[in-house]
Amino acid sequence: LFDIHSIKCFELLPQPNPQQDGITLNLPENRCKMETGGRPNILVTGTPGTGKSTIAQQVAEATGLQYINVGDWVKQKELHDGWNQEFDCFTVDEDKVVDALEDVMSSHTGAVVDYHSCDFFPERWFDLVLVLRCETRVLYDRLQARGYSEKKVQENMECEIMQVVLEEARESYKSEIVQEVQSNTVEEMETNIANIVEW
Repeated sequence: LFDIHSIKCFELLPQPNPQQDGITLNLPENRCKMETGGRPNILVTGTPGTGKSTIAQQVAEATGLQYINVGDWVKQKELHDGWNQEFDCFTVDEDKVVDALEDVMSSHTGAVVDYHSCDFFPERWFDLVLVLRCETRVLYDRLQARGYSEKKVQENMECEIMQVVLEEARESYKSEIVQEVQSNTVEEMETNIANIVEW
């Protein structure tokens, strides 16, 4: 089982830039508005438990952009290859997901996409990629509160500690549109939402 006390050794890892910790965002130019007159597509991503759905839903409500929870689409539209017992989740068919989202994402009507992975989406879809980060102890408590198995908690903790989603984003999208922000407290979440809405 994952030992919560072993998390202490990871607290010495480099922390995100203080200027990007949920207080100040160095947001790129909103090129969608500038180039097409349309509305932007925003990807909110991060390890499960970092607050993606909370932030994405509130941004969508405040801006009028369409909210898309990819996990819900996978289940409702059967964009998967069945249930994976080992990992306790559906095995996502990434090609089906991309095909299902293509019309919405290419329409310039604007969307906020919520998903814990990001490397299979076409780069051209997004104007802003927000990667949510969370301190280990905060994330552990959130995952425990969800009733996740110890194996699933451990896998997600390791994912966050190793910065898996952040590295995926940096490798998949232009650096200027990828924003790493802290999402530990209500105040940080509210500030992140306000910054995106203003953008």
